[in-house]
Amino acid sequence: MKTAVIILNWNGKNLLETYLPSVVAYSGDATVYVADNASTDDSVAYVQREFPSVEIIQNATNGGYAKGYNDALQHLDETLLVLLNSDVAVTKNWLVPVVKAFQQEENLAAAQPKILDDKKKTHFEYAGAAGGFIDALGYPYCRGRIFNTIEEDKGQYDDTVSIFWATGACLFIRNLDFKEAGGFDETFFTHQEEVDLCWRLRGLGKEVKYIGGTTVYHLGGATLETQNPKKTFYNFRNSLLMIVKNVSGIKVVPLLLLRMVLDGIAALQLLLQAKPSHFFAVFKAHFSFYYLLPRCVSKRKNIKKRRGYAAQKSIVWQYFIKRQRLFSDLIK
Repeated sequence: MKTAVIILNWNGKNLLETYLPSVVAYSGDATVYVADNASTDDSVAYVQREFPSVEIIQNATNGGYAKGYNDALQHLDETLLVLLNSDVAVTKNWLVPVVKAFQQEENLAAAQPKILDDKKKTHFEYAGAAGGFIDALGYPYCRGRIFNTIEEDKGQYDDTVSIFWATGACLFIRNLDFKEAGGFDETFFTHQEEVDLCWRLRGLGKEVKYIGGTTVYHLGGATLETQNPKKTFYNFRNSLLMIVKNVSGIKVVPLLLLRMVLDGIAALQLLLQAKPSHFFAVFKAHFSFYYLLPRCVSKRKNIKKRRGYAAQKSIVWQYFIKRQRLFSDLIK
């Protein structure tokens, strides 16, 4: 199976110096690409000089994660695409178990490996961990990470299971399925665009899986650190956009209203935690959402089929009220 590993880069020479060597060394027969989002540093020159086997895709603008990958992938003809963050270290034979799964399962559209924290290698990483799900209120969460509780890797997720969404930090996706689903929604710019894409893939009757027989290590926060208010802005806004696009029927209305109330409570908590910039980021997210709502409703109409949630419980209730902090607690 022809495989392409595509690393999106924007002014990330320091990350490429640290993480690209492992990708080149351990990616076997796959073609490795660096898709550059109009960088102003010398990262492209560095790759061309130090890794001549790596192909360069030069995007005209910095369109964030969503447009950056849409632009980069449109001319690739490899069967399997691996969208890899520039701050991910891979391991020997990391591609083999996942490629094998795609060869054996024609309906498999997207997948992810085990994602551990490169700063604390004994624990899962925030962005993706051991596979993603959606709760009854439309909140994304992961096996191995619920809100800010991150589990230690003790082999509890060394399995292969169906999941609702696979992380964009290391996203394996079949080229044809990516294009059939319409690629990433560029309105999102960054954050949760992979959740939205996987939701649409599942609406097409496709399978998304976690394959725990292979591991990568993600630094995390290399583009936007957790403490950056922009991260808060994109997460709150894009979550609302995703709900409008993908929740079926009239139930989208009460769900959206409830989420707005919960966002207000979250904003108040941020203010009480002496994080005024994050408090205002939530309100900016809502105003941006209102502005984009007509466009989002139009996109909703173009989605012919929708798939319901993978989970019917509220992790907000279970986590904050019932104090169930681990995935194993949620499924009891």
